[in-house]
Amino acid sequence: MYTQLYSWDNLLLAYRKASKGKRGHANVAGFEYRLEDNLLEVQRELRTKTYAPGEYHSFYIHDPKKRLISAAPFRDRVVHHALCNLIEPIFERSFIFDSYANRIGKGTHNALDRVTQFARRFRYVLTCDIRQFFPSIDHEILFRLLAKKIADPDTLWLVQRILQSGIGVLSEEYQMVYFPNDNLFAPHRPRGLPIGNLTSQFWANCYLNPFDHFVQRELHCRGYVRYVDDFLLFSNDKRELLEWRREIIERLQKFRLTLHEKKAQARLVTEGIPFLGFSVFPDRRRLKRRKGIAFQQKYQQLLLDHAEGKISRAQITASVRGWVNHVRYADTWGLRRSILTHL
Repeated sequence: MYTQLYSWDNLLLAYRKASKGKRGHANVAGFEYRLEDNLLEVQRELRTKTYAPGEYHSFYIHDPKKRLISAAPFRDRVVHHALCNLIEPIFERSFIFDSYANRIGKGTHNALDRVTQFARRFRYVLTCDIRQFFPSIDHEILFRLLAKKIADPDTLWLVQRILQSGIGVLSEEYQMVYFPNDNLFAPHRPRGLPIGNLTSQFWANCYLNPFDHFVQRELHCRGYVRYVDDFLLFSNDKRELLEWRREIIERLQKFRLTLHEKKAQARLVTEGIPFLGFSVFPDRRRLKRRKGIAFQQKYQQLLLDHAEGKISRAQITASVRGWVNHVRYADTWGLRRSILTHL
């Protein structure tokens, strides 16, 4: 596997994936300027196992809560794609159908469609999300899960290098939680995956894959949808959902994860299900109010920037089309007309 990983064809494919839609960025253009030399250098470092990841560039976003995004240097992103090209198919076969994040043929809109289906079949829903998910991911547990399916020690060496490069990046974001049988060394356990990495997004699915199977096989939940660390359980029995909630809290401790217990409440599906920026009802779908306000403010700023000559009309058009293409999956015709016509 490792020989295939640093093969020229795989590295070239990895570069094309990593640069898609980003070739105008300075770091990508700089790498492409000497593409063959740069890829050969990466290949040599991987072959001789002298590869060392670079430093992350970190910044905060507010969407809506504050999140730290850490982006690896572009050459490291090429390596991430090269690794995922080989290991993703191995793990994809074990993922459940109703896990929708960062998978080909899945995504936000398919997840919302599935939630609508379940909202029409069941009376109640339990809405759940995990506290500090990416900062909490335990490296020892994750590596053990990955090693169950990756037999090649050289590939596992690269996995370790990437994992180690992220140690400390999210340390300030993590609020220490102690679990049963923890000792004084618990605060020093390596943990956290930089949110900006392709590997982090993929490994998040690997980390929660055993939990997905627990929900479906042991709890026998017939209506379950997960998108990263947000997940929903459906049932016609409210007491059953509350019992599942107790068992979920207990099972997540094995992964050193905690649930937002105040938010994890059983409710009627007719009250609306908050999920991925939308409120999903059995017969309709609404965009959350804060999402509409956020785009309205963004659109006003785009118009101001255009008036001052900072951006082109084409850039405004591209931004509007991207937003419309996303929100058209809800009942937003009136909202779109109000925002775009008024401004």
